[in-house]
Formats: sequence, structure tokens, C-alpha cells
Amino acid sequence: MNARILSAGLAGVALISLALGCERGTPASTVLAAKTAGLSPNFSASASNPHMRWDIISVNFGTGTVSAGGVASAFANDNSKITLTGTGTFRSNPGNPQDVTGGGSWTTYASGGSVTGSGTYEVTGLVSYVLAPGTFPLPNDNIGNPADGRAGLLVVRVAYSDGSEGSLVVSCNFAGTATADVFEGVTASKGRTDFWNRAAPAPGVHGNRTAFHVID
Repeated sequence: MNARILSAGLAGVALISLALGCERGTPASTVLAAKTAGLSPNFSASASNPHMRWDIISVNFGTGTVSAGGVASAFANDNSKITLTGTGTFRSNPGNPQDVTGGGSWTTYASGGSVTGSGTYEVTGLVSYVLAPGTFPLPNDNIGNPADGRAGLLVVRVAYSDGSEGSLVVSCNFAGTATADVFEGVTASKGRTDFWNRAAPAPGVHGNRTAFHVID
């Protein structure tokens, strides 16, 4: 019993220390950044509930700069394709307001390359977000602070401008994370069609890259 009391007392001290750190003005993003290197792939962002931003990004390889406004594609079973732009925000907070915003543009193509549709889409709900470990791989970041960059897997519900609905999966794997199960790029569903086969990024080639940032 004494061991349990001692353990409870130490836990209380730890919580008080954390509260004092917050009262002294330590930004949430700074605390989270300091912990990123030790996170396991199963760490959930809902544990600290940060306000997050996601982007399909553009990369200037000459300067090593990440910017918003990129494109990413994925293929369906018949090799038809969807190409997307997009950005948005969310807070992984199941059962509570989740600050979900965002959207972008979409274009679909037949397997032969002809355009079959285009328009915009809006994010309508959060399904899940799981944080992955990693360090922001480039020196320059036009979206936010590189220290606030995050890898992970986001699933959201979307509504397309032609009246169809579906889902969007945004996945980011920073270089050197040793998490080969995490892919880089996007997949999406639209109506009956699941564009499940992401277009993989190629070295030095624009497209098919994503990023998350803590924005609190």
C-alpha cells in the first residue's frame, strides 16, 4: 500500500509541474515539438488535442521550401484517376467540436487520360487522425514553423460539388521516420469509386506530397 501511495504522490507532483510549466507561458507547440522524437507510431493526437492544419504541398527543390498549393493524385481499380488540391484544419477531439474546415479542387480522368469531371470539394467531418513520428525534412517552410511540422494519417469526410460524397485520406511520412507502413500522398473515394492506389512522390518531381502543422 505504501508503494501505491508513493506512486500516486509522484504522479501528482508531475501534474503540478506540468501545470506550472503551462502557467509560465510555454507554448503548446513548443512542448509538443520537444516530445516528437520519442513518439511511437501509435501515439494519437487526441492525447493532447492540438489544433492542426493539413496541406497538399508544393516543394521548391532548389531552395528546399515547402508551400501550400500542391497537387496529389490517386488511381482507382480501372486505372482512372483523381487529382486533388487542398488544405484545412481540424482538432482530434472525438465527441466534441472538432474545428473541421477545408477543401480544395478535384479533377477526375478516365484510364486513357481524358477528363471526366471537375469541381471543388468541402471537408464535412473528421473520421480520425493519428500522429506519426518524424522531423520536418526541409529547411524552409512557407506554411508554418518547421518545428511544428508533423507526420501522420488523417481521414475526413468530404462533399463534392457535383453532389457526390466520399472520403479523403491524407498521409505524411517525413524522411528518416523509419515508419515504412506510413505512405506519402493521398487517397480518396467519390461516390462508388475508391481511388485507393496513391500516386507515389518521385525524387525531384512536383506533386503527391503532404504535411501537417500544429497551429495552436
